Amino acid sequence: MKASEPKFVSFRSLLGDALRGARALGLGALLSVVAALVCGCTGGRGLAVYSVAVGGSPRPGKQVIAQYKCGTCHTIPGIPHADGVFGPPLNFLGRRTMLAGNLPNTPANLVQWVMSPQSMKPGTAMPDLGLDERQARDVAAYLETLR
Repeated sequence: MKASEPKFVSFRSLLGDALRGARALGLGALLSVVAALVCGCTGGRGLAVYSVAVGGSPRPGKQVIAQYKCGTCHTIPGIPHADGVFGPPLNFLGRRTMLAGNLPNTPANLVQWVMSPQSMKPGTAMPDLGLDERQARDVAAYLETLR
């Protein structure tokens, strides 16, 4: 192997080294190391796709967002001219834990919020746009890509 080539380390080897080091630090450190390794490991695969959970597709969702001019109120990455400041910016929406201030950011809640925000939070500034369920699922799939 040349010096410039990356060295690949197996998970077993990495775990063994981590456990040996953690033993010297105590049980708390050991548990922290194991949790970090297990939670961060995806086996070389990407994380599960959110579009499966909402039953929509990001590409048509992006088109619906542009068609309904959501960028008039929101700043939305990837949408031309979506630089509104009336509503909250939607960048990193996929990382957020809450929607609309007090709703858990779950696939079902995001779809329902996009489809009918007034039914979830009466009096909110976000209007019901008349999206059907398919459109709402697609929009939710796109918004989840904003990480």
